[in-house]
Amino acid sequence: MKKCTLSERELPRAWYNIAADLPEPLRPPLDPGTGQPIGPEKLAPIFPLPLLEQEMSAQREIPIPPEVLDVYASWRPTPLVRATRLEKHLGTPARIFYKYEGASPAGSHKPNTAVAQAYYNKLSGVKRLTTETGAGQWGSALAYGCCLFGLQLKVYMVKVSYHQKPYRKSIIQAWGGEIVPSPSHDTQAGRRFLAENPDSPGSLGIAISEAVEDAASRDDTNYSLGSVLNHVLLHQTVIGLETQRQFKEFNLEPDVVIGCVGGGSNFGGLAIPYVRERIAGRKVRAVAVEPTACPSITRGHYHYDFGDTAEMTPLLAMHTLGHQFLPPGIHAGGLRYHGMSPLISHMVRLGLVEAKALNQLECFRAAVTFARTEGLIPAPETSHAIRAAIVEAERCKAEGKAETIVFNFSGHGLLDMSAYDAYFADELGDYTLPEKELKEAWELIRGLPKP
Repeated sequence: MKKCTLSERELPRAWYNIAADLPEPLRPPLDPGTGQPIGPEKLAPIFPLPLLEQEMSAQREIPIPPEVLDVYASWRPTPLVRATRLEKHLGTPARIFYKYEGASPAGSHKPNTAVAQAYYNKLSGVKRLTTETGAGQWGSALAYGCCLFGLQLKVYMVKVSYHQKPYRKSIIQAWGGEIVPSPSHDTQAGRRFLAENPDSPGSLGIAISEAVEDAASRDDTNYSLGSVLNHVLLHQTVIGLETQRQFKEFNLEPDVVIGCVGGGSNFGGLAIPYVRERIAGRKVRAVAVEPTACPSITRGHYHYDFGDTAEMTPLLAMHTLGHQFLPPGIHAGGLRYHGMSPLISHMVRLGLVEAKALNQLECFRAAVTFARTEGLIPAPETSHAIRAAIVEAERCKAEGKAETIVFNFSGHGLLDMSAYDAYFADELGDYTLPEKELKEAWELIRGLPKP
Protein backbone atom coordinates (compact mmCIF):
# COMPACT_ATOMS: atom_id res chain seq x y z
CA MET A 1 0.00 0.00 0.00
CA LYS A 2 1.43 3.37 -1.08
CA LYS A 3 -0.81 5.69 0.93
CA CYS A 4 -3.63 5.75 3.43
CA THR A 5 -6.39 8.34 3.30
CA LEU A 6 -9.06 8.00 5.97
CA SER A 7 -12.69 8.77 5.31
CA GLU A 8 -14.38 11.89 6.66
CA ARG A 9 -16.14 9.69 9.21
CA GLU A 10 -12.72 8.92 10.71
CA LEU A 11 -11.80 12.54 11.36
CA PRO A 12 -10.80 12.97 15.03
CA ARG A 13 -13.68 14.41 17.04
CA ALA A 14 -11.48 15.84 19.80
CA TRP A 15 -8.06 17.48 20.08
CA TYR A 16 -5.54 15.84 22.42
CA ASN A 17 -4.15 17.92 25.31
CA ILE A 18 -0.85 16.47 26.54
CA ALA A 19 -0.94 18.68 29.64
CA ALA A 20 -3.06 15.92 31.21
CA ASP A 21 -0.23 13.37 30.86
CA LEU A 22 3.01 15.31 31.38
CA PRO A 23 5.22 13.94 34.21
CA GLU A 24 5.68 17.54 35.43
CA PRO A 25 3.34 20.49 34.85
CA LEU A 26 4.30 23.39 32.62
CA ARG A 27 5.85 26.48 34.17
CA PRO A 28 3.18 29.23 34.31
CA PRO A 29 3.43 32.49 32.34
CA LEU A 30 4.52 35.42 34.51
CA ASP A 31 3.54 39.06 34.79
CA PRO A 32 6.70 40.97 33.74
CA GLY A 33 5.93 43.72 36.27
CA THR A 34 5.43 41.56 39.36
CA GLY A 35 7.12 38.30 38.38
CA GLN A 36 4.01 36.45 39.58
CA PRO A 37 1.97 33.86 37.63
CA ILE A 38 -0.84 35.35 35.58
CA GLY A 39 -4.38 34.10 35.11
CA PRO A 40 -6.69 34.23 32.09
CA GLU A 41 -7.92 37.70 33.05
CA LYS A 42 -4.59 39.25 32.03
CA LEU A 43 -4.98 37.97 28.47
CA ALA A 44 -8.74 38.51 28.16
CA PRO A 45 -8.39 41.88 26.34
CA ILE A 46 -6.83 40.19 23.28
CA PHE A 47 -7.97 36.52 23.40
CA PRO A 48 -11.50 35.06 23.55
CA LEU A 49 -12.47 33.10 26.66
CA PRO A 50 -12.75 29.66 24.94
CA LEU A 51 -9.13 29.87 23.74
CA LEU A 52 -7.93 31.05 27.16
CA GLU A 53 -9.69 28.09 28.74
CA GLN A 54 -7.94 25.76 26.30
CA GLU A 55 -4.60 27.47 26.98
CA MET A 56 -4.88 26.74 30.70
CA SER A 57 -6.74 23.41 30.48
CA ALA A 58 -5.55 20.07 31.87
CA GLN A 59 -8.49 18.22 30.26
CA ARG A 60 -7.14 15.34 28.14
CA GLU A 61 -9.58 15.73 25.25
CA ILE A 62 -11.16 18.95 23.98
CA PRO A 63 -14.15 18.35 21.65
CA ILE A 64 -13.83 19.88 18.18
CA PRO A 65 -16.91 22.02 17.43
CA PRO A 66 -19.12 20.75 14.56
CA GLU A 67 -18.63 24.04 12.70
CA VAL A 68 -14.85 23.50 12.73
CA LEU A 69 -15.17 19.83 11.78
CA ASP A 70 -17.31 20.84 8.82
CA VAL A 71 -14.48 23.06 7.52
CA TYR A 72 -11.80 20.48 8.31
CA ALA A 73 -13.68 17.97 6.14
CA SER A 74 -12.90 20.14 3.08
CA TRP A 75 -9.36 18.71 3.12
CA ARG A 76 -9.03 16.42 6.15
CA PRO A 77 -8.11 13.69 6.81
CA THR A 78 -4.86 14.29 4.92
CA PRO A 79 -2.90 11.43 3.32
CA LEU A 80 -0.13 9.43 4.98
CA VAL A 81 2.18 8.45 2.12
CA ARG A 82 5.10 6.05 1.94
CA ALA A 83 8.07 7.59 0.11
CA THR A 84 9.10 4.40 -1.69
CA ARG A 85 11.01 6.18 -4.45
CA LEU A 86 13.03 8.12 -1.91
CA GLU A 87 13.75 4.87 -0.05
CA LYS A 88 14.98 3.27 -3.27
CA HIS A 89 17.13 6.30 -4.13
CA LEU A 90 18.77 6.16 -0.69
CA GLY A 91 19.15 2.38 -0.75
CA THR A 92 17.92 2.22 2.82
CA PRO A 93 16.07 -0.59 4.61
CA ALA A 94 14.13 2.10 6.48
CA ARG A 95 10.48 2.76 5.70
CA ILE A 96 9.93 6.51 5.16
CA PHE A 97 6.46 8.06 5.44
CA TYR A 98 5.24 11.64 5.24
CA LYS A 99 1.99 13.20 6.44
CA TYR A 100 0.95 15.54 3.63
CA GLU A 101 -0.41 18.77 5.13
CA GLY A 102 0.00 20.69 1.86
CA ALA A 103 -3.50 19.56 0.86
CA SER A 104 -5.24 22.38 2.73
CA PRO A 105 -6.56 25.47 0.87
CA ALA A 106 -3.66 27.53 2.25
CA GLY A 107 -1.16 24.81 1.34
CA SER A 108 0.05 24.06 4.86
CA HIS A 109 -0.90 22.74 8.31
CA LYS A 110 -1.77 26.24 9.54
CA PRO A 111 -5.55 26.17 8.86
CA ASN A 112 -5.94 23.47 11.52
CA THR A 113 -5.70 26.22 14.13
CA ALA A 114 -6.63 29.24 11.99
CA VAL A 115 -10.14 27.90 11.38
CA ALA A 116 -10.58 27.07 15.07
CA GLN A 117 -9.31 30.46 16.24
CA ALA A 118 -11.49 32.36 13.78
CA TYR A 119 -14.51 30.31 14.90
CA TYR A 120 -13.99 30.95 18.62
CA ASN A 121 -13.43 34.67 18.05
CA LYS A 122 -16.60 34.90 15.95
CA LEU A 123 -18.49 33.02 18.69
CA SER A 124 -17.23 35.59 21.20
CA GLY A 125 -18.49 38.57 19.21
CA VAL A 126 -15.13 39.75 17.90
CA LYS A 127 -15.24 41.67 14.60
CA ARG A 128 -11.56 41.91 13.68
CA LEU A 129 -8.28 40.02 14.22
CA THR A 130 -4.63 41.01 13.98
CA THR A 131 -1.67 38.69 13.60
CA GLU A 132 1.96 38.37 12.56
CA THR A 133 3.32 36.07 9.88
CA GLY A 134 6.80 34.99 8.89
CA ALA A 135 6.80 33.16 5.56
CA GLY A 136 3.12 34.02 5.07
CA GLN A 137 1.64 30.55 5.54
CA TRP A 138 0.06 31.52 8.85
CA GLY A 139 -1.19 34.88 7.59
CA SER A 140 -2.83 33.28 4.57
CA ALA A 141 -4.35 30.50 6.69
CA LEU A 142 -5.89 33.01 9.11
CA ALA A 143 -7.17 35.07 6.17
CA TYR A 144 -8.92 31.90 4.99
CA GLY A 145 -10.41 31.30 8.44
CA CYS A 146 -11.56 34.91 8.80
CA CYS A 147 -13.10 34.80 5.33
CA LEU A 148 -15.16 31.74 6.30
CA PHE A 149 -16.47 33.31 9.52
CA GLY A 150 -16.87 36.93 8.36
CA LEU A 151 -14.04 38.56 10.32
CA GLN A 152 -11.76 41.40 9.26
CA LEU A 153 -8.02 40.72 9.43
CA LYS A 154 -4.82 42.74 9.47
CA VAL A 155 -1.53 40.88 8.98
CA TYR A 156 1.90 42.21 9.90
CA MET A 157 4.33 40.21 7.72
CA VAL A 158 8.07 40.13 8.46
CA LYS A 159 9.50 42.56 5.91
CA VAL A 160 12.21 40.31 4.46
CA SER A 161 9.64 37.57 3.78
CA TYR A 162 7.09 40.12 2.50
CA HIS A 163 9.50 40.88 -0.33
CA GLN A 164 10.77 37.29 -0.76
CA LYS A 165 7.27 35.79 -1.06
CA PRO A 166 4.96 38.30 -2.82
CA TYR A 167 2.23 35.79 -3.70
CA ARG A 168 1.44 35.18 -0.01
CA LYS A 169 0.35 38.84 0.01
CA SER A 170 -1.89 38.12 -2.97
CA ILE A 171 -3.50 35.13 -1.24
CA ILE A 172 -4.16 37.11 1.95
CA GLN A 173 -5.79 39.87 -0.09
CA ALA A 174 -7.81 37.36 -2.13
CA TRP A 175 -9.35 36.10 1.12
CA GLY A 176 -10.10 39.66 2.24
CA GLY A 177 -7.19 40.36 4.59
CA GLU A 178 -5.11 43.52 4.85
CA ILE A 179 -1.33 43.07 4.93
CA VAL A 180 1.63 45.38 5.64
CA PRO A 181 5.37 44.69 5.90
CA SER A 182 6.71 44.78 9.46
CA PRO A 183 8.12 46.92 10.95
CA SER A 184 5.48 49.34 9.67
CA HIS A 185 4.46 52.94 10.29
CA ASP A 186 1.04 51.77 11.51
CA THR A 187 1.98 51.20 15.17
CA GLN A 188 4.10 52.94 17.79
CA ALA A 189 6.27 49.83 18.08
CA GLY A 190 6.81 49.71 14.31
CA ARG A 191 7.70 53.40 14.11
CA ARG A 192 10.16 52.97 16.97
CA PHE A 193 11.94 50.05 15.32
CA LEU A 194 12.11 51.92 11.99
CA ALA A 195 13.55 54.97 13.74
CA GLU A 196 16.25 52.76 15.25
CA ASN A 197 16.91 50.94 11.97
CA PRO A 198 15.20 52.24 8.80
CA ASP A 199 16.48 49.19 6.87
CA SER A 200 15.26 46.65 9.44
CA PRO A 201 14.41 43.30 7.78
CA GLY A 202 11.92 42.69 10.56
CA SER A 203 11.41 39.64 12.74
CA LEU A 204 8.53 37.62 14.09
CA GLY A 205 9.13 39.23 17.50
CA ILE A 206 8.68 42.70 16.00
CA ALA A 207 5.61 41.66 13.99
CA ILE A 208 4.04 40.17 17.14
CA SER A 209 4.62 43.48 18.96
CA GLU A 210 2.80 45.36 16.22
CA ALA A 211 -0.11 42.94 16.06
CA VAL A 212 -0.55 42.88 19.85
CA GLU A 213 -0.44 46.68 20.06
CA ASP A 214 -3.03 46.97 17.29
CA ALA A 215 -5.37 44.49 19.00
CA ALA A 216 -4.99 46.10 22.42
CA SER A 217 -5.88 49.53 21.01
CA ARG A 218 -9.34 48.53 19.69
CA ASP A 219 -12.36 47.11 21.50
CA ASP A 220 -13.56 45.19 18.44
CA THR A 221 -10.22 43.44 17.81
CA ASN A 222 -8.44 40.39 19.17
CA TYR A 223 -4.96 39.04 18.51
CA SER A 224 -4.36 35.59 16.99
CA LEU A 225 -1.09 33.63 17.16
CA GLY A 226 -0.08 30.94 14.67
CA SER A 227 2.29 28.92 16.85
CA VAL A 228 3.99 28.78 20.30
CA LEU A 229 0.95 28.81 22.62
CA ASN A 230 -0.67 25.68 24.07
CA HIS A 231 -4.05 26.10 22.36
CA VAL A 232 -2.35 26.39 18.96
CA LEU A 233 -0.47 23.11 19.40
CA LEU A 234 -3.67 21.55 20.76
CA HIS A 235 -5.54 22.28 17.52
CA GLN A 236 -2.69 20.83 15.45
CA THR A 237 -2.91 17.41 17.16
CA VAL A 238 -5.44 16.35 14.52
CA ILE A 239 -2.31 15.62 12.44
CA GLY A 240 -0.81 13.08 14.83
CA LEU A 241 -4.17 11.56 15.78
CA GLU A 242 -4.93 10.85 12.12
CA THR A 243 -1.41 9.50 11.60
CA GLN A 244 -1.82 7.01 14.44
CA ARG A 245 -4.99 5.62 12.83
CA GLN A 246 -3.33 5.49 9.41
CA PHE A 247 -0.32 3.52 10.62
CA LYS A 248 -2.72 0.86 11.87
CA GLU A 249 -3.78 0.41 8.24
CA PHE A 250 -0.11 -0.23 7.36
CA ASN A 251 0.23 -2.54 10.39
CA LEU A 252 3.23 -0.45 11.49
CA GLU A 253 4.28 1.88 14.30
CA PRO A 254 6.82 4.65 13.70
CA ASP A 255 10.19 4.49 15.43
CA VAL A 256 11.13 8.10 14.61
CA VAL A 257 8.72 11.07 14.33
CA ILE A 258 10.15 14.24 12.77
CA GLY A 259 9.02 17.82 12.23
CA CYS A 260 10.63 21.19 11.60
CA VAL A 261 10.31 23.77 14.39
CA GLY A 262 10.10 27.55 14.46
CA GLY A 263 7.49 28.13 17.15
CA GLY A 264 6.60 24.43 17.39
CA SER A 265 3.08 24.01 15.97
CA ASN A 266 3.54 21.57 13.08
CA PHE A 267 6.10 19.44 14.93
CA GLY A 268 3.84 19.39 17.98
CA GLY A 269 0.81 18.53 15.88
CA LEU A 270 2.43 15.34 14.58
CA ALA A 271 4.60 14.44 17.58
CA ILE A 272 2.47 15.17 20.65
CA PRO A 273 0.22 12.08 20.30
CA TYR A 274 3.41 10.01 19.98
CA VAL A 275 4.99 11.70 23.00
CA ARG A 276 1.99 10.39 24.93
CA GLU A 277 3.02 6.88 23.76
CA ARG A 278 6.60 7.58 24.88
CA ILE A 279 5.37 8.66 28.32
CA ALA A 280 3.42 5.38 28.46
CA GLY A 281 6.61 3.42 27.80
CA ARG A 282 6.80 2.84 24.03
CA LYS A 283 10.23 3.42 22.45
CA VAL A 284 9.55 6.16 19.92
CA ARG A 285 11.82 9.12 19.21
CA ALA A 286 10.46 12.61 18.53
CA VAL A 287 12.96 14.82 16.66
CA ALA A 288 12.47 18.59 16.34
CA VAL A 289 14.55 20.17 13.55
CA GLU A 290 15.49 23.85 13.51
CA PRO A 291 17.77 26.02 11.31
CA THR A 292 21.37 26.76 12.36
CA ALA A 293 20.53 30.41 11.69
CA CYS A 294 17.91 30.50 14.47
CA PRO A 295 18.69 27.58 16.83
CA SER A 296 16.50 28.38 19.83
CA ILE A 297 16.53 24.84 21.29
CA THR A 298 20.02 23.62 20.45
CA ARG A 299 21.86 26.83 21.35
CA GLY A 300 19.35 28.95 23.23
CA HIS A 301 18.73 29.08 26.98
CA TYR A 302 15.75 27.64 28.84
CA HIS A 303 14.62 30.83 30.54
CA TYR A 304 11.69 33.16 31.03
CA ASP A 305 11.54 35.64 28.16
CA PHE A 306 9.13 37.90 26.30
CA GLY A 307 7.34 36.48 23.28
CA ASP A 308 7.82 39.75 21.39
CA THR A 309 10.55 42.32 20.84
CA ALA A 310 8.76 45.35 22.34
CA GLU A 311 8.13 43.49 25.63
CA MET A 312 4.33 43.63 25.46
CA THR A 313 3.62 39.95 26.19
CA PRO A 314 3.79 37.94 29.44
CA LEU A 315 7.03 36.14 30.26
CA LEU A 316 7.11 32.56 28.99
CA ALA A 317 9.39 29.73 30.12
CA MET A 318 10.96 28.56 26.88
CA HIS A 319 14.14 27.93 24.98
CA THR A 320 15.10 31.35 23.66
CA LEU A 321 17.82 33.27 21.88
CA GLY A 322 16.60 36.49 23.50
CA HIS A 323 13.64 38.60 22.43
CA GLN A 324 15.91 41.26 20.87
CA PHE A 325 17.54 38.68 18.56
CA LEU A 326 17.19 39.62 14.89
CA PRO A 327 17.53 36.46 12.77
CA PRO A 328 19.07 36.53 9.30
CA GLY A 329 16.74 36.43 6.29
CA ILE A 330 16.92 32.73 5.44
CA HIS A 331 14.14 31.51 3.16
CA ALA A 332 12.57 29.29 5.83
CA GLY A 333 10.78 32.36 7.18
CA GLY A 334 8.44 30.31 9.36
CA LEU A 335 11.42 29.07 11.40
CA ARG A 336 12.85 32.52 12.19
CA TYR A 337 11.53 33.01 15.74
CA HIS A 338 13.68 33.81 18.75
CA GLY A 339 11.84 31.42 21.09
CA MET A 340 10.31 27.97 21.14
CA SER A 341 6.89 26.89 22.31
CA PRO A 342 6.87 26.54 26.13
CA LEU A 343 5.25 23.13 25.69
CA ILE A 344 7.93 21.88 23.26
CA SER A 345 10.65 23.41 25.44
CA HIS A 346 9.25 21.63 28.48
CA MET A 347 9.18 18.28 26.66
CA VAL A 348 12.80 18.78 25.55
CA ARG A 349 13.74 19.53 29.15
CA LEU A 350 12.02 16.32 30.30
CA GLY A 351 13.90 14.26 27.70
CA LEU A 352 10.73 13.43 25.74
CA VAL A 353 11.83 15.33 22.63
CA GLU A 354 15.28 15.68 21.03
CA ALA A 355 16.43 18.53 18.78
CA LYS A 356 18.91 19.08 15.99
CA ALA A 357 19.89 22.08 13.87
CA LEU A 358 20.52 21.94 10.12
CA ASN A 359 21.86 24.49 7.67
CA GLN A 360 20.04 26.00 4.71
CA LEU A 361 21.93 24.41 1.83
CA GLU A 362 21.74 20.82 3.03
CA CYS A 363 18.00 21.29 3.48
CA PHE A 364 17.53 22.65 -0.04
CA ARG A 365 19.55 19.73 -1.41
CA ALA A 366 17.22 17.37 0.45
CA ALA A 367 14.18 19.24 -0.90
CA VAL A 368 15.41 18.81 -4.47
CA THR A 369 16.11 15.10 -3.85
CA PHE A 370 12.57 14.72 -2.53
CA ALA A 371 11.09 16.60 -5.49
CA ARG A 372 13.00 14.41 -7.96
CA THR A 373 11.94 11.18 -6.29
CA GLU A 374 8.48 11.83 -4.83
CA GLY A 375 7.38 14.68 -7.11
CA LEU A 376 6.27 17.24 -4.51
CA ILE A 377 7.99 20.64 -4.11
CA PRO A 378 8.48 21.22 -0.36
CA ALA A 379 8.35 24.54 1.44
CA PRO A 380 11.78 25.62 2.76
CA GLU A 381 10.53 24.93 6.28
CA THR A 382 9.47 21.39 5.36
CA SER A 383 12.88 20.74 3.80
CA HIS A 384 14.39 20.66 7.30
CA ALA A 385 12.18 17.70 8.23
CA ILE A 386 13.03 15.98 4.94
CA ARG A 387 16.77 16.36 5.51
CA ALA A 388 16.44 14.98 9.04
CA ALA A 389 14.44 12.00 7.71
CA ILE A 390 17.16 11.31 5.14
CA VAL A 391 19.83 11.44 7.87
CA GLU A 392 17.84 8.89 9.90
CA ALA A 393 17.35 6.67 6.82
CA GLU A 394 21.09 6.78 6.12
CA ARG A 395 21.75 5.80 9.73
CA CYS A 396 19.40 2.83 9.30
CA LYS A 397 21.33 1.83 6.17
CA ALA A 398 24.66 1.97 8.01
CA GLU A 399 23.25 -0.01 10.95
CA GLY A 400 21.18 -2.45 8.86
CA LYS A 401 17.97 -1.48 10.65
CA ALA A 402 14.52 -1.43 9.02
CA GLU A 403 13.05 1.33 11.18
CA THR A 404 9.89 3.26 10.33
CA ILE A 405 10.35 7.01 9.97
CA VAL A 406 7.57 9.57 9.57
CA PHE A 407 7.87 13.31 9.05
CA ASN A 408 5.36 16.09 8.72
CA PHE A 409 5.24 17.55 5.22
CA SER A 410 4.01 20.80 6.73
CA GLY A 411 3.50 22.74 3.50
CA HIS A 412 4.16 22.82 -0.23
CA GLY A 413 6.71 25.20 -1.75
CA LEU A 414 4.80 26.34 -4.84
CA LEU A 415 4.85 29.94 -3.57
CA ASP A 416 8.53 29.71 -2.63
CA MET A 417 10.00 29.31 -6.10
CA SER A 418 12.15 32.44 -5.77
CA ALA A 419 14.02 30.56 -3.04
CA TYR A 420 14.56 27.64 -5.41
CA ASP A 421 15.67 30.08 -8.13
CA ALA A 422 18.28 31.45 -5.72
CA TYR A 423 19.39 27.93 -4.80
CA PHE A 424 19.82 26.81 -8.42
CA ALA A 425 21.72 30.04 -9.18
CA ASP A 426 24.15 29.34 -6.28
CA GLU A 427 23.00 32.53 -4.58
CA LEU A 428 22.11 30.91 -1.26
CA GLY A 429 24.57 30.39 1.53
CA ASP A 430 24.68 28.78 4.94
CA TYR A 431 24.47 30.77 8.13
CA THR A 432 25.47 29.54 11.56
CA LEU A 433 24.72 31.94 14.38
CA PRO A 434 28.03 33.39 15.67
CA GLU A 435 28.73 32.92 19.36
CA LYS A 436 29.18 36.69 19.79
CA GLU A 437 25.64 37.41 18.56
CA LEU A 438 24.30 34.65 20.77
CA LYS A 439 25.95 36.12 23.86
CA GLU A 440 24.79 39.66 23.06
CA ALA A 441 21.17 38.55 22.72
CA TRP A 442 21.41 36.45 25.88
CA GLU A 443 22.77 39.33 27.98
CA LEU A 444 19.51 41.24 27.46
CA ILE A 445 17.43 38.53 29.18
CA ARG A 446 19.87 37.49 31.89
CA GLY A 447 18.03 39.57 34.50
CA LEU A 448 14.63 38.02 33.81
CA PRO A 449 13.29 35.30 36.12
CA LYS A 450 14.62 31.76 35.81
CA PRO A 451 12.16 28.83 35.53
